[in-house]
Amino acid sequence: MTEAMETPGGEAYLAAIAGIVADVEDLERRMASVQIAQLRTLAAAGRVAEAQSAHADANVLLHDMALRSIAAEVAGAMRMTDRTVQRRIGEARVTIEGFPAAVAAWEAGRIVRGHVTAIVDAGVNLPAELWAEFEKVAIDRCERDTPNRVRGELEILAHRMHPRTFAERHEVAAAGRCVRLVPRRDGMSDLIATLPTVIAEGIHDRLTQQARAIVDTRGERATNSDVIATDGRSTDQVRADVFADLLLAGTPALDDTRDTTAGPLGAIRARVQVLVPAATLTGADDGPCDLAGRSPIDPATTRLLAGATHVWERLFHDPTTGVTVATDSYRVPSGMRRFLQARDQHCRFPGCRVAAIRCEVDHTHDHALGGETELSNLAHLCQRHHSMKQFTAWKVRQLQGGVLEWTSPLGRTYREDAPTPAVAFTPAAASPGDPAPF
Repeated sequence: MTEAMETPGGEAYLAAIAGIVADVEDLERRMASVQIAQLRTLAAAGRVAEAQSAHADANVLLHDMALRSIAAEVAGAMRMTDRTVQRRIGEARVTIEGFPAAVAAWEAGRIVRGHVTAIVDAGVNLPAELWAEFEKVAIDRCERDTPNRVRGELEILAHRMHPRTFAERHEVAAAGRCVRLVPRRDGMSDLIATLPTVIAEGIHDRLTQQARAIVDTRGERATNSDVIATDGRSTDQVRADVFADLLLAGTPALDDTRDTTAGPLGAIRARVQVLVPAATLTGADDGPCDLAGRSPIDPATTRLLAGATHVWERLFHDPTTGVTVATDSYRVPSGMRRFLQARDQHCRFPGCRVAAIRCEVDHTHDHALGGETELSNLAHLCQRHHSMKQFTAWKVRQLQGGVLEWTSPLGRTYREDAPTPAVAFTPAAASPGDPAPF
């Protein structure tokens, strides 16, 4: 590298930076063009689904199934889940059809994708007849600053333009309250609750007060000549532990099923399906265990769950492939269900990860049309994909080994193999001094 290149302000250095900036600008233009084209294509998919169910006797179910079917078809090409694609189709239609001026400004390079997202997120809460007026003002504001700086102003602008009172809008928003589970790494997950702000603040405040009360009671106890701290958790850790304890063991204050003092809801307990090798259970191995349909969990948690359970089911896996081949059973129907839960682990529609314990056991060849209730004709499908199989042109047949072959309305096929358990045994290499096998 020349001295001029190494010195900030040198001609070579400035030329290199100018070239990088020019390349970035060119890439941004090309990326924007592709992203806009993708949005338009997804929006077109939504319009096709709408047209498919536009005839007079169409109902909500028919429209939803048409959209699900097309989303699943597109998802196969994009290698995404059909739920994700269906959501993106809806977002694309709102952006392309509802805020065309913002898209045009993005396409012309006047604003960037972040601006468009901020405009749509704020504007979509307004009545559709106000979107054009809102985006005109919003685009002008976005041209002068970065997306993160204008987002708050756009939300305030939308509030001021809205013809309905905040109280009325809050009532509608509260109807969308929900709880979502987002798997993370290393056996952890985020549990996200969308609630009215006052309720959320109250929950957080109570958890904080309880956590501080626990922290304040910390002390040290003497054991002979040793001094041992009673609790080393941080406030965040205690707050999370109290949160989990209240949800898993607490009794709801609002219980519509109540006919006694305690209420039936308080008796409901969490249910999970865990696959654990015998070696891990006994402590001989500290490898991860499998929370079926979700992610690996740590061995200590698994042993704690195992110590409290009253239901034990041994699972036998092929030592080479790890595929489940048998399970303990009592009566045939329940035994078959347990075997299928162990084999399938989750919904067997391509890309779906809903846990088998939350799915329905479906006859691949309809029982009403002569399909037998046997392992080779049964598989788990979540409610969404069970109804898709029933009400759309998606077809499925089951091959040997629990393999499902799905055929889309376009005739494209997707092979869905029985999932390999995350925990599996491998044959140990024989040592020279080992006795010969029987």
